[in-house]
Amino acid sequence: MKMSNMHIHTLREVPAEAELKSHILMLRSGMMKKMVSGVYNFLPLGTRVIHKMEQIIREEMDAKGCLEILCSALHPAELWEESGRWYAYGPELFRLQDRAGRDFCLGPTHEEVFSAIVRDEVTSHKQLPLNLYQIQTKYRDEKRPRFGLMRSREFIMKDAYSFDRDREGLDKSYDQMYDAYSRVFDRCDLNYRVVEADNGAIGGSASHEFCALSEVGESEIGYCDTCDAAATTERMECVDDPQETEEMMEPEDVATPDCKTIVEVAQYLGLPTRKTLKALMYKAEGKFIVAFVRGDRELNETKLINALGIPEHALEFADEAELVDIGCVGGFTGPVGLKNCTVIVDSEVPGMKNLCGGANKEGYHTKNLNYGRDYTADIVCDLKMVKEGYKCHKCGGTIKFARGTEVGQIFKLGTKYSKSMHVVYRDENMQEQLMEMGCYGIGVTRTPAAVIEQYNDEDGIIWPVSLAPYHVIVTVVNINDQAQMDLGMKIHDALEEQGIEVIIDDRDERAGVKFKDADLIGIPVRITVGKKAAEGIVEYKLRKEKSAAEMDQAQATAQAVEFIRSELVRLGHKK
Repeated sequence: MKMSNMHIHTLREVPAEAELKSHILMLRSGMMKKMVSGVYNFLPLGTRVIHKMEQIIREEMDAKGCLEILCSALHPAELWEESGRWYAYGPELFRLQDRAGRDFCLGPTHEEVFSAIVRDEVTSHKQLPLNLYQIQTKYRDEKRPRFGLMRSREFIMKDAYSFDRDREGLDKSYDQMYDAYSRVFDRCDLNYRVVEADNGAIGGSASHEFCALSEVGESEIGYCDTCDAAATTERMECVDDPQETEEMMEPEDVATPDCKTIVEVAQYLGLPTRKTLKALMYKAEGKFIVAFVRGDRELNETKLINALGIPEHALEFADEAELVDIGCVGGFTGPVGLKNCTVIVDSEVPGMKNLCGGANKEGYHTKNLNYGRDYTADIVCDLKMVKEGYKCHKCGGTIKFARGTEVGQIFKLGTKYSKSMHVVYRDENMQEQLMEMGCYGIGVTRTPAAVIEQYNDEDGIIWPVSLAPYHVIVTVVNINDQAQMDLGMKIHDALEEQGIEVIIDDRDERAGVKFKDADLIGIPVRITVGKKAAEGIVEYKLRKEKSAAEMDQAQATAQAVEFIRSELVRLGHKK
């Protein structure tokens, strides 16, 4: 392929709206172009990268016996109403009506659609197990689209859905997808970690997230330095401190003028913050919730949402003016005397003695509060946000933190959708049984962005061979020198005959411009044809290395072929 025949528009300046390296470099290299906030068009080079990502996914999914289909992105509201997610999914769901006033949405995910297909098409146990997948554009009305492809409103995703007879079958399907996903990301040469994750709006009983490690990743990961425990900080369990054994003291209201924060109260009363109760007031679906954690802990809202069994968008902070109705006083809220609300306390609190909390009257706190004697709760569960240095819930080791970008996630849905949407099969006795479902997603457009975050330098992208838009670029320094052009085309044709994806830079540009573009785009191998073309001598350089070497054109061609093939083998490709 000649670059003079291609549409490649590189940028020298950093786009104003771009922050992450991946966002900057994909715009500067001409991989994509912004249309509106959170929506991008992929240009020729970017499209080639996306197609390679899709091909890797297809090969690994097909190897596990999965079947590819393609569903509509336009979903009738009735399906989402059946599953209960028309409301639960919240404001991220793009909703619209046709000319007849019928409600639709643009699919952010396809659990409902696949469930409807299978319930209509599959009736017998003999047709199971079944795993269907698609690669398709999704739509989510993000509140703050940012970071390019990391958080966009339109994106390409591979989503798969497994249907099994029983839990044992689901476990097997889940393990197969875990293995397939590992192979996909290995082939992308990603440095990633698999962690336990929250199920979020998808639902289900278990989930694992595949996180590409990155200093700028939007996910925070907690992991143990001793065992294999790893999870997103939203999901990671916290270890309660041992129960205290001190004698319970009598409650006492004490004046705490102008002390509303935990730190202010603790300092005023001469208490450690761990001996205080922190109250947080929320409202959800018209009801008030008051949550309590130890004063030196942070509340994890994801755990709170899961404990309450509500959608994420339903939870909001309560208006202080409304709190009077439930017996609260802003800044002085405690657990005694609350009414008309749900009280939820962290699992650590009942084991603590003589805590200090708000007295529910202006300017006062109550000392020596004890769970069971002075107050109780509607729900007791782990509400704590894990912090670096906490103990591991599995082995007691030390929790450390890393940052990552979610590139894939797998879920055990169980019967969540099959029950609400009546997805059943008939067993050997002709009895109806609910199918056990799993769901599995990979960010097709997000994963290459995560790769760029790990593979770049001051000059541009450094693509792994598996995802590079082309394997080799032949740079002709002077296109008006016939010897250079002839040798450049000879190398180009020889590489093509060997099955190597190659472009030749035959543009009428200065050599420096060509070198900068080659580095910016990130082609793994560059062969430069210059003044020694008549002698058959060229310059051979790997993008990931700083130095170049002069060699015979035949040697350069052979070396390029060997390098590309060996890299593909290393990354688990068939060729």
